[in-house]
Amino acid sequence: MTLLRLEGVSVRFGERAVVDEVDLEVAEHEIVCVLGPSGSGKSTLLRVVAGLQPVSAGRVLLGGADQAGVPVHRRGVGLMFQDHQLFPHRDVGGNVAFGLRMRGGGRGSYGAQVAELLELVGLPGAQGRAVASLSGGEQQRVALARALAPSPRLLMLDEPLGQLDRGLRERLVVELRGLFSRLGTTVLAVTHDQGEAFALAGRVVVMRDGRIAQAGTPLEVWQRPASEFVARFLGFENVVPATVSGGAAVTAWGKVPVPAGSPEGERSLLIRPAGVVLAAAGLGCEVLSRTFRGTHVALLLRPEAGPPLEAECTLAGAPAVGDRVAVTFAPSEVVVLPPA
Repeated sequence: MTLLRLEGVSVRFGERAVVDEVDLEVAEHEIVCVLGPSGSGKSTLLRVVAGLQPVSAGRVLLGGADQAGVPVHRRGVGLMFQDHQLFPHRDVGGNVAFGLRMRGGGRGSYGAQVAELLELVGLPGAQGRAVASLSGGEQQRVALARALAPSPRLLMLDEPLGQLDRGLRERLVVELRGLFSRLGTTVLAVTHDQGEAFALAGRVVVMRDGRIAQAGTPLEVWQRPASEFVARFLGFENVVPATVSGGAAVTAWGKVPVPAGSPEGERSLLIRPAGVVLAAAGLGCEVLSRTFRGTHVALLLRPEAGPPLEAECTLAGAPAVGDRVAVTFAPSEVVVLPPA
């Protein structure tokens, strides 16, 4: 069942459309992450759903009810920001209890509920700790407990892990997905970090200039980017113009095999780094740089023709900077995109 529906939502600041005729649905118990670079409109979209930003056109429906004129505190949504926005004059328990007061209820019932929420987010017994004594990750957990306290029908996260170091982000995002799955929480999150979004969400939405550029499961978006913009936003750099015909593409790197059934004509071609394969013979390249990635080595190559190529190889036998190598292309890692 659909919990959130956006119908033709637009937000304009003067002549500029920050959000431009967006249609989006979020089902109950679904986790959706909206991705995009700065200025793509993703945070404005979140503010629209929360009631913090009026729309210029379109409708926001929660549970089938139009939210026009419904104030923030009556929408039944929770919102957690990147900077936590905890109250420094309240201890941990007081911050979480504030979320419970937003729901209403007897003051005497807060102690047990606060303890339960802190246990849920991995901070058992932290009620009396000062906010200033907490690490960034602990503050994030308290902010999450406070946002979950009123039992929102929709939880919205604005760059929830953006201020944390990468190692902590990677641990917390796994914990968050497990927690939301156990609770059956419906989540709409925005982030610029595709790794974070892909680990957390069941569906990702990529935005560009206020519009949705692509939506799908993380696997669908990763395997089949809908455009050169999406491919480059995901971090793929091996994208060139191509003419596709008869199972191959003519590119600046020469002929590249493409998957069976690929569309033909003037297109753009994406070759994932894993599809640039070191071989005994093929396109000659010079190794410009190599970077160890733990499970593999990332290479930057200068081909005899065409722009630089990103490649991957195993740790064993990785070429050195300055070495001459030859590469071929694996069609399974080639994606034919619409024209640039």
